Amino acid sequence: MASPVTSRKSIEAARPTVASRLLAWYDDNHRELPWRISPREFAAGVRPDPYRVWLSEIMLQQTTVEAVKPYFRAFLEKWPDVHALAAAESDEVMKAWAGLGYYSRARNLKACAEAVARDGGAFPETEAGLRALPGIGPYTAAAVASIAFDRPAAVMDGNVERVMSRLYEIDTPLPDAKPEIRSLLETLVPKDRPGDFAQAMMDLGATICTPRRPRCMLCPLREQCRVLGNADPELYPVRAPKAEKPSRQGAAFVAVRPDGAVLLRKRPEKGLLGGMTEVPTTGWTARVDGETSANAAPFPADWRRAGSISHVFTHFALELYVYRAEVSGAAAPHGHFWAAAEGLHGEALPTVMKKAIEAAIPGATRKPDSHATKRPK
Repeated sequence: MASPVTSRKSIEAARPTVASRLLAWYDDNHRELPWRISPREFAAGVRPDPYRVWLSEIMLQQTTVEAVKPYFRAFLEKWPDVHALAAAESDEVMKAWAGLGYYSRARNLKACAEAVARDGGAFPETEAGLRALPGIGPYTAAAVASIAFDRPAAVMDGNVERVMSRLYEIDTPLPDAKPEIRSLLETLVPKDRPGDFAQAMMDLGATICTPRRPRCMLCPLREQCRVLGNADPELYPVRAPKAEKPSRQGAAFVAVRPDGAVLLRKRPEKGLLGGMTEVPTTGWTARVDGETSANAAPFPADWRRAGSISHVFTHFALELYVYRAEVSGAAAPHGHFWAAAEGLHGEALPTVMKKAIEAAIPGATRKPDSHATKRPK
């Protein structure tokens, strides 16, 4: 690569071209998303709803756009503004979030809504003000400031990192390359339409500058791209070797009453899957294994193996041995409750617990109308 000084000068000189070409492409090729206003609407004076922008950005962390869309629509239907979300019961928010993963986001979402509502319901317009709120880090603050309030900000998600790494042939492996990418990106953000620029960058990475088989000949920045013609774009961004995830084991116990009710309990508010609902399990964590035999069951019963399930968390992989027992007329043990069969799909069950229940009772966690039309994953 050129020296930092030369790079800075050449990038600064090319900034208007990059921004104008990217925005022109975005005007004609932007994705239609339920939380977004179009460039035409923006030009007509329509401005994004900060609540919708914030909600979508929290949901999109570590989650795909297609997975988020139905959750976003469901949240808006239940809680159309920040005051409604702030007044919601925490358990209801966790239930609505179930399946999106990274459950600390849901807890922070509720806390953030409460903080904004206490201050009158208006989100801060600056990155610094937004970062002072619960659950809002550097990326989300930049995204909300830029998209909702049209403030110049370097909005950097995985798509943007990929575009920038290829555009400037950045050989430093991620995550060490992040400061370099941010510094370069800051020189490109235009004062006019910075929110659209941020969304254009994300759309370019999602639809053209993809991880595999990028469609370089359709890219509006192909003439500025340093990797194109010099190297294989799929080799960028360069990534440091990933450490192998540790594997953990444990057991899950699915107790079923004759009426189909399933025994559940709520996990502690803090920690992995905090505040979510689960079937009784043994004491596995990211660092230690739990017991895997029926001897560790929460109470005596005719526990029978119902298979095993695997689930991958951010920092470790888990295998749970699943046991099932038919229980007649038993009162729920302290700290547990019986969830009716017809309402099981609405409980705040994380994906790993849905897998365990499905191993013991196929179809139990699906919505009643989803047996015939189950949405593909």
